[in-house]
Amino acid sequence: MAKNMQPIAKRCRALGISPAAMGYAKKESNRNPGGQMRKKKSEYALQLSEKQKVKFVYGIMEKQFRSYYEKAARMPGKTGENLLVLVERRLDNVVYRLGFAMTRREARQLVSHGHFTVNGQRVDIPSFLVKAGDVIEVREASRSSVKFKRLTGEDAPAVLLPQWLEREKNSLKGTVTKMPVREDVDLPIEEHLIVELYSK
Repeated sequence: MAKNMQPIAKRCRALGISPAAMGYAKKESNRNPGGQMRKKKSEYALQLSEKQKVKFVYGIMEKQFRSYYEKAARMPGKTGENLLVLVERRLDNVVYRLGFAMTRREARQLVSHGHFTVNGQRVDIPSFLVKAGDVIEVREASRSSVKFKRLTGEDAPAVLLPQWLEREKNSLKGTVTKMPVREDVDLPIEEHLIVELYSK
């Protein structure tokens, strides 16, 4: 399995996104604080930057991202919005959004190690696409681990859930109540630039 090993803070700074969007509340890069005066980016550079931003945030490699784009282009509606909704539906992203993991990278690892079930079936594929009505749960065998016990106690971290997901308080179970829409993707992304890049 391909793995993204890029340094988080440095990459966030280069792409102009907050480390908080990745789930890293305290990461900052102190290198080169003033930065060089950069010349104005070309149209291609802007388009490429938007694509890299989405790939980096969701932890997707180029080949898989291209297949998401092709799938989004075949779907009815706007290709750019379809693309963002597809990556938002990934199981690793849903695990992160439900608060079962601190970051998407951690969620990807937990899914790969088989800690979750979807509708009672064990799923270990981070790119698995959820649909409305799916129930995502931590496996019984994994619930005794310190990692998951911490999510149900008195000190369980508060999670701000998007509108398309539900999670019972102090439980290790979440439900996809409806399909996500563009407004549910809270990242500063101009998806039309990605469409323009692939349309060339």
